Amino acid sequence: MLNLLVADGNARGGRERHVAATGRTSAQAYADILRALAPDARPTVLNPADAEATLPAGAGLGDFDGLIVTGSELHVTDDSPAVRRQIALVRDGLAAGLPVFGSCWGVQVAAVVAGGRAARNPRGPEYGFARRIAPTREGREHPLLDGRPPAYDAPAMHLDAVLEPPPGARVLAGNGLLSVQAIEIARGPGVFWGTQYHPELDLDVLAAMLRLNGAVVIGAGFCRGAAMLDAYAAELEALHADPEGRIDLMWRHGLGPEVTGAAHRRREIANFLDRLVRPRAGRRAQAG
Repeated sequence: MLNLLVADGNARGGRERHVAATGRTSAQAYADILRALAPDARPTVLNPADAEATLPAGAGLGDFDGLIVTGSELHVTDDSPAVRRQIALVRDGLAAGLPVFGSCWGVQVAAVVAGGRAARNPRGPEYGFARRIAPTREGREHPLLDGRPPAYDAPAMHLDAVLEPPPGARVLAGNGLLSVQAIEIARGPGVFWGTQYHPELDLDVLAAMLRLNGAVVIGAGFCRGAAMLDAYAAELEALHADPEGRIDLMWRHGLGPEVTGAAHRRREIANFLDRLVRPRAGRRAQAG
């Protein structure tokens, strides 16, 4: 059994908007993916942005085999209680020796915890897909990216990014827009693996998020109006519904199996579970 803590990066309003757009919170969607990748996974959802959020009665962070941090509407540069609580959670999780995984917001929080800097990317946002991601020399040999080709695309939705990696961090992948697309951060007895892109996002959810953030996407010049954005999102939904049959949409959007195939797209999450979480669970079982 893999006992996993899934921390939703959004505050209450952000969670409500996400549910209205996709039918589930980010953490609930992550929990479903974890169960699909590991049938023995037992995810526990936590909303650490909320002041009243607590772990299950009698449980401590050390009772979990891993911590996963989702994306968020929040900005790590905002000195708000919701942000500070999540920084504290990741700091405490690493101090407890947990393997921690994060996508997008999770990467930014972990970088700040370890002394790096995250803020608005001066080179611009990535809405829809991060293109031509390439592993670094260290990344080509790193288990987080095991199975990834020399260049790949991935779903992405972010304005902020890690601009200065923490001291001692290992940058594992980047692209022309951002030098930190994947990273390993070791802090105390814990280790963080994460990606700025979203390996957890199915294309229908990505479409919903583009619509949810339509004003920002249009304002950034990615689409010339709501009709164009809706048409783009509709094609992503169609590709999600028939990823093997819609070769026309794969061609039109320049996408391949690294995006359209669920096993390819979720590779980093599966690697995290296999390479970090299962060994910890095994050690805990032997100690118990």
